[in-house]
Amino acid sequence: MTEPTASSHPVADRLSHWAYLRYRANRDVGGALAWFRDRWRQSLLFKLIAAAIGLALVLWIALFVWLASDLPEADTLLTYETPLPTVVRGINGDIVHSYARERRVQLQYADFPDLLIEAYLSAEDKTFFSHGGIDFFGTAGAVVDYLNPARTKRAVGGSTITQQVAKNLLLGDEYSVTRKLKEMILAGRIEQVLTKQEILELYLNEIPLGRRSFGVQAAARAYFDKDVDDLALHEAAFLAILPKAPERYGRNGQEDAAMERRNFVLGQMQENGFITASERSAAAAQPLSLVTQRRERSVDAGYFLEEVRRELIDRFGETAEAGPNSVYAGGLWVRTSLDPDMQAAARDALREGLLRYHGGRAWAGPIATIDVSEGNWASQLQSSPLGISYKDWRIGVVISRSGSSARVGFADGQDAPLSGLPSALKAGDVIAVNPSGNGWQVRTIPQAQGALVVESAQTGRIVAMQGGFDHRLSDFNRATQALRQPGSTIKPFVYAAGLDSGMTPSTQVDNNRFCYYQGANLGEKCIRGTGSGGQYPMRYGLEQSQNIMTVQIGMTAGMPNVVKGIERLGIGKFPAYPSTALGAGETTLVKMVAAYSALANHGRLNPPTVIDYVQDRRGKVLWRADNRDCRGCNMAQWDGQQMPRFGVRGTQAMDARTAFQVMHMLRGAVSRGTATVLNPLNLPLFGKTGTTTGPKDVWFIGGTQQMIAGAYVGFDQPRNMGGYAFGGTIAAPIIKSLIEKTKPKWSDLPAVAPAGVRMVRVDRRSGKRVFDGWPTDDPRSAVIWEAFKPDTEPERYTRQDAIAAKRNEIMALIRAGRQSAESAVIDTPEPETIEFAEPVAVD
Repeated sequence: MTEPTASSHPVADRLSHWAYLRYRANRDVGGALAWFRDRWRQSLLFKLIAAAIGLALVLWIALFVWLASDLPEADTLLTYETPLPTVVRGINGDIVHSYARERRVQLQYADFPDLLIEAYLSAEDKTFFSHGGIDFFGTAGAVVDYLNPARTKRAVGGSTITQQVAKNLLLGDEYSVTRKLKEMILAGRIEQVLTKQEILELYLNEIPLGRRSFGVQAAARAYFDKDVDDLALHEAAFLAILPKAPERYGRNGQEDAAMERRNFVLGQMQENGFITASERSAAAAQPLSLVTQRRERSVDAGYFLEEVRRELIDRFGETAEAGPNSVYAGGLWVRTSLDPDMQAAARDALREGLLRYHGGRAWAGPIATIDVSEGNWASQLQSSPLGISYKDWRIGVVISRSGSSARVGFADGQDAPLSGLPSALKAGDVIAVNPSGNGWQVRTIPQAQGALVVESAQTGRIVAMQGGFDHRLSDFNRATQALRQPGSTIKPFVYAAGLDSGMTPSTQVDNNRFCYYQGANLGEKCIRGTGSGGQYPMRYGLEQSQNIMTVQIGMTAGMPNVVKGIERLGIGKFPAYPSTALGAGETTLVKMVAAYSALANHGRLNPPTVIDYVQDRRGKVLWRADNRDCRGCNMAQWDGQQMPRFGVRGTQAMDARTAFQVMHMLRGAVSRGTATVLNPLNLPLFGKTGTTTGPKDVWFIGGTQQMIAGAYVGFDQPRNMGGYAFGGTIAAPIIKSLIEKTKPKWSDLPAVAPAGVRMVRVDRRSGKRVFDGWPTDDPRSAVIWEAFKPDTEPERYTRQDAIAAKRNEIMALIRAGRQSAESAVIDTPEPETIEFAEPVAVD
């Protein structure tokens, strides 16, 4: 009997098309069920086969449900963000460093050259653009290899690029059958939510390729020190072999295996039509040419960059678990105030100063020691963080010594003869050396340390920071972490308190002696000054760093007022003792430089900063140091009013006129005072030297109205530096060297006075006003310009004043001769503390 058609069957004529389909389905399913029941009743074999198939189906469904139950959602890849390092830029926008524990660079699909994509497709998945996530033939081959009892190593993977994305980003690298099944399930899901281009972009950005590199751009830099668009054919083919064995093919001794695999990939590229036979032959003839050491885009500014890293971690966290903008995974872009040229000059100037102070002293001992008896000294040295970047110096380890001969070994496994052997030198000592003849010579790392900071006075931006001889030898940042006595560098703020209390730069101050009542038990303590006694204008006391005059001014102004002013400037909380006026408290170099910047900035204090602003990976500003508002800056169109401007930065920490007066007096300290070593630079420099009791620390802080630099030198465990150590002979020459190396960056414009300052001609010795003379370029000129607040100008200088001044000078010489034989506490030309019994409260 023939089957009726849809057009001739009487039922079909009356029913719709869908009704007819339901009719056919019910009839066919019913027929199939009837056939199955008949077979089930009649055949035992059929029952067994059907039961086995059903059981297998149930188990497969159960297995699928079990495997898929805890799988991550493929949709998460739509918002997946590659863990990226933080990139740091300097003051001019150039990249100076990156914070990375893995080498990663994220590119977009369009950034990958076709040649590189073709190499990876030929090596890993030539059917990538045609399959649905799984290569069944490749998977079958992997299963056969896995079940092979003769297999001696890990089975071939058979994974597609999509499966590798699932493994790398969602599953991990567990070696098991279940992981492989999960990988296949996820691959199918990924193909449903991402395009082929998006999958390939993820793969090429995330694939681990050895040498701590993830992604092809990072690997291109690690193996060839090139960007991906600069790779030659043979180089692209080499990168394509790395997914199979990322930690093998780039090692020494594996060149033959790498060449064989690379040439296989080149052959596959030809077979797939991506390159010609001649191109394949030419590329196969090329050597591997792998770089052993890539050029790092990082300036030698370890102390500065570590300060940046600490601030970023405090603000955004260290790892991905801390949030989306972490330092080591968030892909931050950080603009800093680091000036690479100024930093290099600061580093070299400080090192030269430390070596100059160390002079001909004996060898200071090893940097560290390691055990060389087992012969693995090279690996020990390589794994240590020790290093040095000074001139042609290197860090090495003494691997043997016999009498006057020795050999030094380096982290690369090389060794050479060693000369200039100190008697205490022994095998295992880690030392600094430099080339000498056919070998190397022992060099000494100075025991004395120090720091140098350069800051923009108008903004507080630190442009250079060197916290020791070399951060690879010691990461303790002496610019920000070392608490030291500031010595005479604190005196300008004592004089500022005196000016605020009504004194002027011409106020006469006694320089003979200072007496202080210390209580019923100790009675009165008197200290005599050094040099010429008698009365001198305030300027003389600051220029020549006179202790007696400084304490007199501090006590006249009130020590509570002095320490309040010091605290307002961010230097620290000091006790109101007379010795505080001479620098007996503790602070850091960076705080002192910021305070001197306030002097140059008309009394406005800007917190010192090393970071200007931070952006996320898409460029959105997350944080900035300068948070001033600019009202009207983003107007859609001009409203005809004056151009909108930012407000004034910083906090007014002291009177602007007082700040200028102090700065103007400190100009004299450079011209004819304790810092004359800087005078030949012919710049409008001001500043102050400092030498603490001992002396244990020597300082200089100063600069121009635009830029302030500060340096100190001392031992980490404070001890006597020698009676010849002064701020003017050790610290100030360091700043001189810095400025000489960066002279174009220092302004030669004279300082600008704030409103309310009057410049008056005065006699330098008496401080009185003159009308019949003019200042000259001679630092010793009798007539100088002095800065006064309104209505505080001194009286006119007369002939009688000159006679009285000469008489006082003669009497001072007579008194000095009488006192020379007396036993008294005498200051050096620049001592910084007076031996008061402490604690003594000053009201």
